[in-house]
Amino acid sequence: MIPGAARLVRLPGAARPWAVDLGLTVLVQLAVTMPFVLPREPGLPPVTWTAYAFTTLGVLPLVWRRRRPVLVLVVILLVGGVYRVAVDGPGQPLPYAGLMAFYTVALQCPGRVRAWVGTGSVVAVAASVGLSTGTARELSFTLFCAGAAYALGRLQYTRQAYTAAVEDRAAQLERTHRIEAEQAAARERARIAREMHDVLSHAVSIMIVQAEAGPVAVRRAPERAEAAFEAISETGREAMAQLRTMLGVLRETDGPEPREPQPGVAALPALLERVRRGGPEVVYEESGGAAGLPAAVDTAVYRIVQEALTNVLKHARARRVSIRLHHGNGELSVTVTDDGRGPGGGRGGAAGGGAAGGGHGLIGIGERAAAHGGTAWCGPRRDGPGFEVRAVLVTSRPEVGS
Repeated sequence: MIPGAARLVRLPGAARPWAVDLGLTVLVQLAVTMPFVLPREPGLPPVTWTAYAFTTLGVLPLVWRRRRPVLVLVVILLVGGVYRVAVDGPGQPLPYAGLMAFYTVALQCPGRVRAWVGTGSVVAVAASVGLSTGTARELSFTLFCAGAAYALGRLQYTRQAYTAAVEDRAAQLERTHRIEAEQAAARERARIAREMHDVLSHAVSIMIVQAEAGPVAVRRAPERAEAAFEAISETGREAMAQLRTMLGVLRETDGPEPREPQPGVAALPALLERVRRGGPEVVYEESGGAAGLPAAVDTAVYRIVQEALTNVLKHARARRVSIRLHHGNGELSVTVTDDGRGPGGGRGGAAGGGAAGGGHGLIGIGERAAAHGGTAWCGPRRDGPGFEVRAVLVTSRPEVGS
């Protein structure tokens, strides 16, 4: 692909063809005027205005060569034939006007028209040479000049077609790149919105639970009230830190800034501890011998657990929450269950469903699992009251032949 092909430089005449045609007509007129103004050899008849008028009449049609190329060629050949037969004027080294008209026919006309015009031109050239010298030398030279004009016309047609194809291809690529950039921006906006939803929704839910429990704890157990306020403060600081990390990616800076890593499985104990303060009892279990997880999967697991706990705090009114992580066969399964009141209406379904109150959290869980080649499901527990969220993420691809 030629860089910048969509901005190819055009000649000034490409936008004003009439100016080019007028300039070529004047140039050809100057060329055919030379035999009339240069000194003539002794013994030749003097030039006349009649001869010059016929010469000019054979050049003027070039102004309309783009509009009526075949008609212009026919008029020029007829005027040239009359000039040779009826006017005793100076000859021309080359039939400039005829060659230019023949070039235009080769450039603009379809194949069938070019074939008919070419056949007629050969006959006209042979007749003209027969009326003039009748020599094979003049016939060969004239046919060679006509063939060269035709070849130049076809070469120019090929060049213009190639230029148009390059410009069209460049325009298509530009449109494709713009669409891809817009799609990438939309995906990035959705990812950022999902991250901010997870962070803010979880932090606010914990703050609400702790704030609601605070007044009761102040009256009954002051030490628990202090822990609740500490949990609110810590949760707010962590939410602000994670938001700064995400927004820092969007901020334009002159140089690289340090970025804190996104939380992963290793950060789950701290998350669960914040939920326990003034909230339900949380049980955490991990099995299967976790190896090093890919960074994206590690963060996705944390966000899935975080969103599931957010739903528990907002909707379930549960006393006990169980989180189980199991590694095996290149997959990581995440299960979050509670003993709360379950979804509204008692219906379960895919991860696109919602718990009571609705929202985008469970949809986000399904999207995160699908982004890593896995699946997600949420619905009522099968072994008792409450709600269950289950997700499976692919952590490594199986080796070929294994």
